[in-house]
Amino acid sequence: MKRQKRNPNDRAFHKGYVAAMEGRNHDSCPHENGSLHQEWVNGWRQGRQDYWSGFGRAAQAQRLANM
Repeated sequence: MKRQKRNPNDRAFHKGYVAAMEGRNHDSCPHENGSLHQEWVNGWRQGRQDYWSGFGRAAQAQRLANM
């Protein structure tokens, strides 16, 4: 059975979220511009909000699974 490729926008959001949770800077976005850049930044912002709100590892994993 073939695996479907993940949506690139969802993947960029997820990667941005993880980057924020790891404490990486906003400038570490691998995308120059466009929709992937915007999704990465949106994920980074959501990750930063969750980090500042005190989400633990379990809560982070659950949120990522639900995205």
